[in-house]
Amino acid sequence: MKMVSTCCVSACVASLVTLWLTSPLASPVAQVRAQDGAASGGPQLKPPRSQPQAGPAGQADPSSPDQTDQPDWTLSPEEAVNVLVYEKCNRGVVNITTKTLRSDGFFLLEGPSEGTGSGVILDTQGHVLTNFHVLEGAREVSVTLFNGKSFDAHLVGSDPINDLAVIRIQVPEDGLHPVRFAETGRLKVGMRVFAIGNPFGLERTMTTGIISSLNRSLTLRGNRTIRSIIQIDAAVNPGNSGGPLLNTRGELIGINTAIASKTGQSAGVGFAIPASLVNRVAQQLIKFGRIIRPEIGIQRVYETDDGLLIARLTPNGPAERAGLRGPLRQRRGPFLIIDRSQADLIIEVDGKLVNSADDFLSYIESKHAGDMVNLTIIRGGRKVNIPVELGSDG
Repeated sequence: MKMVSTCCVSACVASLVTLWLTSPLASPVAQVRAQDGAASGGPQLKPPRSQPQAGPAGQADPSSPDQTDQPDWTLSPEEAVNVLVYEKCNRGVVNITTKTLRSDGFFLLEGPSEGTGSGVILDTQGHVLTNFHVLEGAREVSVTLFNGKSFDAHLVGSDPINDLAVIRIQVPEDGLHPVRFAETGRLKVGMRVFAIGNPFGLERTMTTGIISSLNRSLTLRGNRTIRSIIQIDAAVNPGNSGGPLLNTRGELIGINTAIASKTGQSAGVGFAIPASLVNRVAQQLIKFGRIIRPEIGIQRVYETDDGLLIARLTPNGPAERAGLRGPLRQRRGPFLIIDRSQADLIIEVDGKLVNSADDFLSYIESKHAGDMVNLTIIRGGRKVNIPVELGSDG
């Protein structure tokens, strides 16, 4: 019996000694090794983190060391790009608030109505670019900068056909941070993009996505179509209109203008006006207060399966001066006889096939007054090339 008791006591003592020697808190060897590691600048291994202590109702106790002693962390490469783009560009995005008068159809009364949108600072002179539909019908326009300061704005010029407008605010130059334009021609489907705007009035919100498609067509006002529209899947909601679409270098590649949605909210299909068009329109609006479009002097055409049949020319306009012909009109008594067989049929412009009046107008408007375009027509069953010098509508 004594022998059994002696063996049990010996085993307990041996276990206690083993625990004392291997404990990192009590072992002199472990302490020396820890001190040597610290002195040599080697890696310090931290003990496993303990679980947060439970507080009332099972919640973590905020006074627990785990809540205040968080480990060091760094941004991933993708996160770093996101942060860089936002920090570089968010100060160049403004919140636009408009006030309009809305009529009550029953009582025939007018009441104030407010709208919101986004805008992009173009330069240090206070020019701000946005969508025309953000400002349409507005009696008052206010612009709020990144620092929360608001300024009254006045309209510089607008282009309803392309849904773009420029307004201006009086602000010291050091308070303005213009956004830089990129070259739209370098865009590829799959590229990452960033949209910054004020959805639902939440200022300078950034969403991310990719370019889903290029060269989309978007019909806006007056059944006119904007070509080369950028399709994106970044979330765009009411209030984002007029805000910038940016690439990974923080350069403007488009202006967010519309979404495809049955609910009026983002469904993952958004559209942006390309920077090449935006830049061209903005420069003219700032310089002239309106768009001066090139004029070819063809007032109306008939769309046929073979091309565009000229229906009416502007008297003494560029097309008529170049020798183009419209229908032959003859009055016989009270009747006006129109012989369309005498009209020229336009089939190409600068070697490009013409399929619709919208295609034709879009191409002409991509030129400038004074440019030469070469029209290929069918006259009397033969192809004829006629150069036309474009005029100006202003």
